[in-house]
Amino acid sequence: MDKAGIREVAKAAGVSISTVSRAFTRPELVSERTRRKVLDTADRLDFNISRSATALKSGQTYRVAMLMNEEITSWFNMEVFAGINSVMHDAGYDISLFQHVDTGENRRDFFTNLPVRRNVDAVFVTSFGVEPEEIQQLQRIHVPIIGINTPSQEGFDATISIDDEDGMFSSAQHLINLGHKNIVYVCSDAVDSINSSIDARGQGFIRACKTMEGTHDFKWRVLSVPRGKTFADSALTALLALDEFPDGICCQTDMMAIPLVLRLDRYGHRTPRDYSIIGFDDSAYADTVNLTTIRQDPFAMGRAAARKAVKLIAGETLENPYEVVRAQLVLRGTDSVYGGDR
Repeated sequence: MDKAGIREVAKAAGVSISTVSRAFTRPELVSERTRRKVLDTADRLDFNISRSATALKSGQTYRVAMLMNEEITSWFNMEVFAGINSVMHDAGYDISLFQHVDTGENRRDFFTNLPVRRNVDAVFVTSFGVEPEEIQQLQRIHVPIIGINTPSQEGFDATISIDDEDGMFSSAQHLINLGHKNIVYVCSDAVDSINSSIDARGQGFIRACKTMEGTHDFKWRVLSVPRGKTFADSALTALLALDEFPDGICCQTDMMAIPLVLRLDRYGHRTPRDYSIIGFDDSAYADTVNLTTIRQDPFAMGRAAARKAVKLIAGETLENPYEVVRAQLVLRGTDSVYGGDR
């Protein structure tokens, strides 16, 4: 069945073609009641303004969408955006940003309205999982969907991700091999409304501990705190409340590890003298505080994802649409052999 065009939408909504066009491109010139009627009709007829007669002759809008579950100001999202932009800008594309696609309400609004309200030639999804019905909504745009550090490849035309679980496995394994006896994984609670890629890191920690507890003498536990802006403060409080302070700490992110290094020192716990701590990401300031961490490169992933998008938009077939990059353990100064320096 052929997709509806702008004429069919105008006829079904009982308005002129120019009104349909303005409802999408100049909404301030259309009453809210008329605009809602046009949008509802367009949604029912599976009409997409980017493929309508108002699009460029090439059929492209030269705009892509980037979906994220946090603010663009987070280290990961800024790096991914910079990587995508370094490719898409030169190819003549603008990037529309959609932040905080993380609550149930935001997700419903976004995935329902994007197909009829946005002009995009590709969609990038960063660091969170997309449900099958949401993938179906995105597929209504009839453009490539590219995942960056998404928990799953399912439903995407291409993805590039690090192996979060394997990275944290390496982190825990390193501390165990150094001889630490009391190891804690500090993380933020998982959120029901969103499947975040960082949640897989806890699985890596648990797997490493269960794998090695038969050959090494140590104890371990997972310390989970509420997710949000105060998660580092909550982690500090939870650690200090333990009956026995750990000699090895794996952190879900550098943004948890770095504040802990600085604040624990005020309470007499100094790394690496008293405990080892390993972060995850190798983000901004990790090198400044000499933090041992697991390195990923979101800028490079953004560039790789953008290159895939450009080829898919052009109708080309990708040789390697789904890539997994191994995270790297970076040894600095916050880990030591139990009872002495490394």
